[in-house]
Amino acid sequence: MGPAGDVERVVAAAVAAGEVPGAAWWASRGGEVARGAAGAHTPGGDDRLTPDAVFRIASTTKPVVAVAALTLVDDGSLDLDEPVDRLLPELAGRRVLADPADAAAGTVPARRPVTVRDVFTFRLGLGLDFTAPWPTPTVAALEAAGLPAGPPAPQTLPPPDEWLRRVASVPLAHQPGERWLYHVGAQVLGVLAARAAGRPLPALLAERVLEPLGMTSTGFAVPDGARDRFGPHWTPQDDAGTRQVYDPADGQWSRPPAFPDGGAGLVSTVDDLAALAGVLLAGGAPVLRPGTVRAMLTEQAGPVDDEGGGWGLSLGVRREDEPGGRHAGSFGWDGGLGSSWWSDPVTGTTAVLLTNQMWASPAPPPVFEAFRAAAFGPR
Repeated sequence: MGPAGDVERVVAAAVAAGEVPGAAWWASRGGEVARGAAGAHTPGGDDRLTPDAVFRIASTTKPVVAVAALTLVDDGSLDLDEPVDRLLPELAGRRVLADPADAAAGTVPARRPVTVRDVFTFRLGLGLDFTAPWPTPTVAALEAAGLPAGPPAPQTLPPPDEWLRRVASVPLAHQPGERWLYHVGAQVLGVLAARAAGRPLPALLAERVLEPLGMTSTGFAVPDGARDRFGPHWTPQDDAGTRQVYDPADGQWSRPPAFPDGGAGLVSTVDDLAALAGVLLAGGAPVLRPGTVRAMLTEQAGPVDDEGGGWGLSLGVRREDEPGGRHAGSFGWDGGLGSSWWSDPVTGTTAVLLTNQMWASPAPPPVFEAFRAAAFGPR
């Protein structure tokens, strides 16, 4: 079987063809590990990427922060089915748009409080709706409150208390528990976890996840010892074949932000994400209980993507058909700045691909699908 040769071939070919300036990968299947890098920090440059390069991982942040939050469920600091009102009083007594497509139609009272589970499963009633015309009334209201939707820019957001105050000024688009909406739930989860723990989210994440798992190159800013492995991030090529710098090496992630964004704020490496994946595949020790991992990987909302995938506790879950029945399939998530992590608990396969180029809407570069096919093998 062996994924190593296939993985290296497809990623190196994509970099050589100019799909992305550079990439690093980590894939394991059948006991064999493929780990490597291709390309450079600068398109066509001699600042070659190494397998331990540090990348902005955008929405792949979500499951990493969720694991830290779930440790608080394990220790009793949070209950999945309690209202968030105790810790997030700003979100108590919510109003909901009578028509999610028309702010002028007025609001109605929420039928029940937002729960902790609603936040984990992105069903708190507020977020990005990819099926509706853009911007939706709630997205427009968040933008008017100084919280624009778009590619992550950590230094632009206010501190957590002020961020939540602004979020709370916007009516919900849907009743709590009614509809999966993307992203904002992960940001709220970061605030919720920090308040439940009584410490800032970066400290909680370090204590509960990063330090126990040896994820030394992951953080809301580039760790001091990793700066020589961090480069600029790029936009996709335009019609003239040129790229622009989306974020320089000394830009948005070079220093700690006022708002540690649990939805898109982390930098990391393929090794660090593979370490987290391995813990989840093995049942959660030393950070989570096995039952908590099972709940995290259980589909609770779906479908949430074009491939029919669902959503567990803050990560994607894809169910797969097999002869004689269905199994849990793979879990993980992708990030719009060019990151992807998926693991399959049935085969024990993990595939992590990180690049230094943001995705163009609506689809990622072909290298991501080719990489997944090489890493997971034929169905």
